[in-house]
Order: sequence, then structure tokens, then C-alpha cells
Amino acid sequence: MKKIMIIGAGMLQTPIIKKAKELGYSTVAVDKNPNAEGFQYADYRREIDIVDQRACLAYAKDMKIDGVLTAATDYGVLTVSRIANELGLPGLKYAVAETIKNKYTVRKIFFENNIDNTPQFFEVTDIKDILELQKKVKYPLMIKPCDGSGSRAACRADKADELLEACQKAMNASVSGKAIAETFITGKEYGVESFVEENKITVLGIMKKYMTEPPFYAELGHSVPSELSGEMRAKVQETVMRAIKILGINFGAVNMDLLITADEKVCIVDIGVRMGGNLIGSHIIPLSTGIDYVGNIIKASIGEKTSFSQTASKCISTSILSLKPGKVKNINFKKADLLHGDILNIILNISVGSTINEYHTNLDGCGYIVATGDTTQQAHNAAFELRNKIDSLIERE
Repeated sequence: MKKIMIIGAGMLQTPIIKKAKELGYSTVAVDKNPNAEGFQYADYRREIDIVDQRACLAYAKDMKIDGVLTAATDYGVLTVSRIANELGLPGLKYAVAETIKNKYTVRKIFFENNIDNTPQFFEVTDIKDILELQKKVKYPLMIKPCDGSGSRAACRADKADELLEACQKAMNASVSGKAIAETFITGKEYGVESFVEENKITVLGIMKKYMTEPPFYAELGHSVPSELSGEMRAKVQETVMRAIKILGINFGAVNMDLLITADEKVCIVDIGVRMGGNLIGSHIIPLSTGIDYVGNIIKASIGEKTSFSQTASKCISTSILSLKPGKVKNINFKKADLLHGDILNIILNISVGSTINEYHTNLDGCGYIVATGDTTQQAHNAAFELRNKIDSLIERE
């Protein structure tokens, strides 16, 4: 039985662990959280921080694994790449993984190769950088950790004092202690999921995104089809494929976020070399296309044959359960009673006694709703209407 190592065992990695077992593979999971959800499904487990490349590599060697992967988190990408490269397994080149880990480096490569036209971008490493920026930048700016994930510490700055606060917050949230400041681009946001294998790029889906109001810019959900025109879809695909080639991405899942401006410019705002989170890989792509995305990612990681041929075309929408904050006193509904009509799935990650945080990033979400419909808008309405209903059925102390 072949062994597959999954870097991360949280809720968003659990579908990978379950699917691998379903396909008949032995699963090896690592996570620093001893109570990680995926540990209960894995055949072998060890408490290791997923950014600890050396410890994860040593465990991979001990377990004699046949493949390694992660999903829905950028923090395990370097670890996956190092293990794959050192053990001669299918994987992303380590130098490429290092490049993509730094948002400033990616932005510089895009600028030099005319991928998009973000007019300003600066790397911030200390207070002196911020003081210099305050003198020469044009506002507004978007500030993010150079190596962040999930919209964590992403913030807009419209003036000098906001720039100082935003940069300090982003630097504190960064593993490397660095932030990137770039021109704030106004437009509609979309997500694009792709897979690269044997020099072939497959664009699996273009998703319409729903975001919070400023200043936090966190995801609220996705819908497919994107409702973009055929011409604009082609332009998005061309931009995404050019970016993948320019960055030298040789293998694996690629998740991008981009903005389309009023004058139809396509601007890539983020890229991750792993399967998308927030149910993109586990639910949205397979339900909308019929492609066994998770199964294919697993097979690719051990060099087995994959198939990305679309067998279905369905409208799917998801809503993150971004709920009013407070301590849960009572949950006045049963999941089974709400699963009807256009509602395909409800994932609830809270219980009586849980504390609901104010929604600033998707880490503050309390679960998900997956819905379908005859149109994208119908699926979206079903998902978000149920989100509002669930919010009203939760009592807080």
C-alpha cells in the first residue's frame, strides 16, 4: 500500500486525508495541533509544525512515503516542495516555491514580464522603509504580509498614518517579518483554480468571489460559473497561463485571486501553489465540473495517471458562515432540517459554548454552506439566504 504524506491536518486538509484512504492509500499526516481534525482519519500522525521543513522531511524519510502534498494553506508549500525534491517525488521545484512564497518577488516578476500593470509596489522590512514610503507613494495602497495567507492582516491605507499602522500589522503577521505595499486596485474579484502536470496547464474553474466591505477584504464565498463573457474568460485564462509559465510552475495545483477593473484590465492580486481553500478544491470544482479534483491531486503526487476531463456543468455557490460575534448559548436548528432544495451541504464548526469572533479573515468563519441552482445568481441567493437564517437561529449569551 502506497503512503501519502499530507502536510497539515486541519479542517481544510481533512478531505485530502479521507479521499486518499478512500482510494486505498495509507495516509501520513503532520500538524502542530494535537487536536487537528484530520488526525482522527489518518493512518499515521505526528505533531510537527508544518513549517518545520527539517522535522517533516525526517518523518517522511522514516515513513518511506511515496507522495507528499498539502491543500488550502500556503504555510506548508515549502515543506512539501523540499520533501518531494529531496526524495525524488513529483513536486514543485523548491526554488519556484521560494519565489512564490514572497509576494513582493512575484509582483516584481509580473511587472518585469508585463503580466499586469500594478503601478506601485514596495517591500517593507522595517520602520525606516515605512517612513520613506510615506514621502513618495500615491494613495490608496493595499498592504499585506509578504508571505501571508487567507487575507490575514490585509488592509487598505489612504494616508500616511494608516500606512504606518497597516505596515506594522502586516509585518507582525508575516513569518519573515516583511510586508508588501502596492497600489490599491478597484475592480471585481475572481478566483481561478488550475493544475499543472507534465508541462500542461489545465484551468479548472473561474469563480466569482464575494468579499467583506473595507477595511478587511476577507472572502465571503464563491460562485461558478463566473458570469464573465466568453471574451473576458479567455483573457483571464491567458493571463493565468502566462503567469504560471513566467513563474516556472512545473507541477501541482495553482490558486489565483485577481481583479477585473472597469476598463477590463486583469490584475493578479495573489497566487498560491496549492489547492484553493474555502471548499474550492473539495466541493466547488468537483461539483461544478464532475472532475475528481482531490483524487487527481493525490494520484499526481505519486505519479499515477490523472484525468481532468470535465463531465458536468453545474451552478455552485458557497457561503462562509461569517456570523455575528458572541458566545454560543444555543443552536436552534438541526442540520438535516435545512438540507433540502438547492442546499447541498452545511458544514458547521461551532457548538454550544463556542466563541464566534468578529469576521475579519476566513479563519473567523464558523463553517460553510454549499448550494446549487439553475443559475449562478440562484445558487448564490440560496447560499447567502441560508447563512442569514443560520445566523438568526444561533443564540448568544
